[in-house]
Amino acid sequence: MKYGFIKVISAVPRISVGDCHGNAQEIISVINRATEQDAELILLPELCLTGSTCGDLFAQPFFATECDKAIATIIQATKENNAIIAFGAPIIQSGTLYNCTIIIHKGIIAGITAKNILKSSECRHFGAGTTLPNESQITVAGQKTTLVSRAIFKTSAYSFAIETGSEAHAPQPIGAVLACAGAEIILNPACDSEETGRHARLRTALTDKSNRYKCGYLHANSGWGESTSNAVYSGYAAIAECGTLIAESERFLPESHITTTEIDVERIRKERLGDASFSTATDIPYIYIPQETNDSATLTRAINPTPFIPAESERDSRFNEIFMIQATALARRIEHTRSQSAVIGISGGLDSTLALLVTAKAFDILGKPHSDIITITMPGFGTSGRTYFNALNLMKHLGATVKEISIKEACLQHFSDIGHDINNHDVTYENSQARERTQILMDVANQRNGIVVGTGDLSELALGWATYNGDHMSMYSVNASVPKTLMQHIVRWTALNNSNDEVRSTLLDIVDTPISPELTPADNEGNIKQKTEDLVGPYELHDFYLYNFVRFGYSPEKIHALALKAFDGKHDSATIKKWLTTFIRRFFTQQFKRSCMPDGPKVGSCNLGAEDWSMPADVNPTMFTNLCNEIKD
Repeated sequence: MKYGFIKVISAVPRISVGDCHGNAQEIISVINRATEQDAELILLPELCLTGSTCGDLFAQPFFATECDKAIATIIQATKENNAIIAFGAPIIQSGTLYNCTIIIHKGIIAGITAKNILKSSECRHFGAGTTLPNESQITVAGQKTTLVSRAIFKTSAYSFAIETGSEAHAPQPIGAVLACAGAEIILNPACDSEETGRHARLRTALTDKSNRYKCGYLHANSGWGESTSNAVYSGYAAIAECGTLIAESERFLPESHITTTEIDVERIRKERLGDASFSTATDIPYIYIPQETNDSATLTRAINPTPFIPAESERDSRFNEIFMIQATALARRIEHTRSQSAVIGISGGLDSTLALLVTAKAFDILGKPHSDIITITMPGFGTSGRTYFNALNLMKHLGATVKEISIKEACLQHFSDIGHDINNHDVTYENSQARERTQILMDVANQRNGIVVGTGDLSELALGWATYNGDHMSMYSVNASVPKTLMQHIVRWTALNNSNDEVRSTLLDIVDTPISPELTPADNEGNIKQKTEDLVGPYELHDFYLYNFVRFGYSPEKIHALALKAFDGKHDSATIKKWLTTFIRRFFTQQFKRSCMPDGPKVGSCNLGAEDWSMPADVNPTMFTNLCNEIKD
């Protein structure tokens, strides 16, 4: 599949314990269903050919012979299948029975891995894979192949390895070694019975493993037919990637079922770059499989259009966590600098609103009165009545010291000094207002032995949507890693959790106010005329571009493709391409502003501070903008 996606399937056949031939037919049926979905990699459960609860039947010589015939049946039936298939079966080698995973591709056994870490109940019938000599040669289903305790299987597009059943829960999991040695996808065929609470622990373990290993992780557990005597098997199938569970099945389904999604190998490689834990030299053998790539497969996994926004169920805790990170960081800076006050310019917009709320919390942490927060509203030529009164209401109800200093006369004097026409509403007209406001804030902070709290956010930093040495500058920038889309949610969350009706209604109105720098005059009715999103594009798109470009290093073409799916029905291809081109151009040309930005706290994994993003201010953006231009609408 294009853009580094690999179509993967965790499949759970309904089996009958002990009936390897009947199970082979069901396995073939499930594989055929998976093939219809263009699967490139298919995982089936541990010992699914026989069932894991066969007991002493495993020790019967004829039983092993019939298993070998059943394996041959599966190989013959799938020899035209381009998918790589991994399924569990018992294998005898040198008089010892091993719990194995067989990997087949186009009628050829690519290799067989034996389980290394056995549960006590398994030791009666199986030997540990660690007892095998390196790369044992074995004949299975008439084919000579390799039986190993562990290996990494590699194709031209990705690599994978096997972590069988309970090996995943060992104190030193096999998967950790395999991932560090280069396996990008870990397959976990399992046969674990259910008990109360185990499922919740398993889901946590799957996300944790995929996060720690920085990998794709497939789990397929035995299901309905495996349930015998006093054990019940859920048939749970799940797929995780880098800390997120991206697909899972229901449990206790009575029929065979498959769980399908795509693993983003490009993302995995980006996560591992620069981490010395990975590609560690080991003696683990590599086995190459000549699988053809399938670029025509359809992307089915959901693409989150708002990657900075947590899931609904997590929002209260996450928003509180972000808010406390900001407030604690500011409190520490105020304490360290021994500042007696904090000075903030309040516009009635989102950025300054969140900065003020954070500052109020920081003062609460320090036990300082809100009256030491010096809030200054500085109306200019474009200030609207709506933002002006919202600013005043918020400052008053939070108990801050309120100052109003108009910048109009100062700017008019400045225009006269430099010979600028007041009717020419160009960049000089706009930026002089931003710089005048910053001068006022800095000087008041000097007067009051204070610190200027910056209001600019991550989205503005990415686009360079700030006046250099104007709102670009402060003494501590509390919103520096909070993007605009997230800011809207945090301010709304703060409003809904505020007991003061006046504060709540003011905050909600601020969230609903069009985003604007208000640097050009309002219209004849006093409404905001200069709307940021009309000029640079929707912030929901820019935040999507920012996250995927900085966090994962995706190409413009891949970002465009993902945006098409994420914003299907809302933004068309031409619109996405237009604003993506704008984002790339502005992101590169505005790096000089980020090269000298003030300190600010990190709240997430996508940041543009010097420790997190390094790029020359004079880098040539031509290659990147050309890539945007090559995208077909």
